[in-house]
Amino acid sequence: MEAEQLGLLKELSESFGPSGFERETATIVKREAQRYADGLAFDKLGSVVAKMRGTSDTPKILLAGHMDEIGFVVNGIDEQTGFLTFSPLGGWFDQVLLGQRVTIKTSSGFVPGLIASKPPHLLTPEERDKVVKKENMFIDVGASSKTTAQEELGVRIGDPIAPWTPFTTTRGGKVIMGKAFDDRVGTFVGLEILRRLKTEKIQHPNTVFVAGTVQEEVGLRGASTVGNMVEPDTAIALEVDIAGDVPGIKSNQAPSKLGRGPSISTFDAMMIPNQPFKDLVIDTAEKEKIPYQLSLTPGGGTDAAKFHLVRAGAPSIVIGVPARHIHSHAGIVDVSDISNSVDLVLAILKRLDGNTVKGFVEV
Repeated sequence: MEAEQLGLLKELSESFGPSGFERETATIVKREAQRYADGLAFDKLGSVVAKMRGTSDTPKILLAGHMDEIGFVVNGIDEQTGFLTFSPLGGWFDQVLLGQRVTIKTSSGFVPGLIASKPPHLLTPEERDKVVKKENMFIDVGASSKTTAQEELGVRIGDPIAPWTPFTTTRGGKVIMGKAFDDRVGTFVGLEILRRLKTEKIQHPNTVFVAGTVQEEVGLRGASTVGNMVEPDTAIALEVDIAGDVPGIKSNQAPSKLGRGPSISTFDAMMIPNQPFKDLVIDTAEKEKIPYQLSLTPGGGTDAAKFHLVRAGAPSIVIGVPARHIHSHAGIVDVSDISNSVDLVLAILKRLDGNTVKGFVEV
């Protein structure tokens, strides 16, 4: 990955954008998309949609990565100590939270904080054996009272909170660590596809819409509005996938592994992909000699769950970059999987003409 692209991925990862508070990330997406797209549009929730005309107005192909990250909102400020309590935005496992740093966006700016609970020295033997629940945690912002937190720091109920994790490379730049890879990685893939379509003058027999959607982690909300805007003939959700190459995960729970190529979802809890479309994606990867993995997510869903139900339906599929430790403060991704995802989607776009897309649904 070139330094400029790696810098953009870093900027996206480190940007502040919990569900419903994606404006900083959306500003980056808008800035980059308008460099290459033929036009931009916005839904009324905050999603960004870039249009790239090909050699035909139809079919309309929607590529979408969601811009939001899991986070929290302030739901209370302790009167005596100024400690903050919080509610989750998206799915969190309680055990990954303690000791992690966060950022609170207030009316006065950004405030650093630390998720904490009673220190281990003061725990009873019974308490030591129990997982601390979110409702028993607090965020310490260095305040000494509610007045301090409110008047000096500007903290209010409803303020958004995001993990604080610097973007880091390792293994000579082959592997990256950072926050919000779910789904800033997919957002980056969409922008990189736009850039290459433009700069490499890649011909595609369709019109491509690249979207950065909002509020995916709290109910696929931006996908609903973007789907209604674009009315795609077919759609690809650009996502991350759960990398199962970590201790304690069976291969039939999460088959994808880092460095083995993008994953092609065979089904999830909210969508079974169009089968001819899935076959075309697999065939394209094999003909182009792009490594790929077949995957599944029995307990989750993506924006494609909304896209495939637009109007009379839009054949859809999910292409994911395997990522370790998603829905925590930091994830790990192999850069080659990102590059191969871009290559795969570009190769697919070249094949999605009107007759091919019509063939996805004709019997």
